Amino acid sequence: MSSFKPLGHIQDPQGGCWMTMTKIERESKSKNLKKPLSGAPLFHLLQCMCGNNMSVPLLAEAVTVSGVEKETAAVIFLHGLGDSGHGWADTLTGIRLPHVKFICPHAPPIPVTLNMKSMMPAWFDLMGLSPDSPEDESGIKKAAENIKAIIEHEARNGIPPNRIILGGFSQGGALSLYTALTCQHQLAGVVALSCWLPLHRSFPSASSGNKNLPILQCHGEMDAMIPVQFGAMTAEKLKSIVNPQMITFKTFPGLPHSSCPQEMAAVKEFIEKLLPRI
Repeated sequence: MSSFKPLGHIQDPQGGCWMTMTKIERESKSKNLKKPLSGAPLFHLLQCMCGNNMSVPLLAEAVTVSGVEKETAAVIFLHGLGDSGHGWADTLTGIRLPHVKFICPHAPPIPVTLNMKSMMPAWFDLMGLSPDSPEDESGIKKAAENIKAIIEHEARNGIPPNRIILGGFSQGGALSLYTALTCQHQLAGVVALSCWLPLHRSFPSASSGNKNLPILQCHGEMDAMIPVQFGAMTAEKLKSIVNPQMITFKTFPGLPHSSCPQEMAAVKEFIEKLLPRI
């Protein structure tokens, strides 16, 4: 599918491409994005000293939204470029389920080529905005392995992969798609918000055979960073990798590179369907 161009349409007419992307990804969640969470009873930080979490670097400081009863399922949600897990943990609290815990790790700060090698939280490097920009293949694969380590950690602690949904926004959604499609386990599903499929040319051969992986893909129709047409091309590519009936692509009129209550309601419905009480 030669028209599928990762990040090829992400441009800021003012010329400040990376600055605009960073600002939107950091501020588009809610005005409470920087609200301290440590005092809220529903949140706790997983510290380095917490037992076997030391073997999973991304869990050392990840924010979790705990269930209010025995947790039998989990959602691992990855933030976008320049953001942190805090803003999405705050948002996901609004759709929490009593038996599901939400894990929101933080991407490490790395030099981002798009940002003149400045350090910023990113799951992998972004090389440029043109249609022909190369992708950070090694960085994407390394990031995917780090997310798979969280999945394995949860499995060792009683939540099997088929009770785990992987999700994310923008760059985090992109990593979620790649990780789930290359995972040796079939997950319960994927929530992919305002994103694309990294290393798309490596599929379907790169897929681990997860042909019946449910995927909810959502996109704002006014997204100037990753246009909705890009999301539609991603959905078509996904249909060549998994059973097309497993792909749900929803668009939201008037929504820019952000989320909205209607989108989060769709996410909650998806989670409720795939992670029922047991």
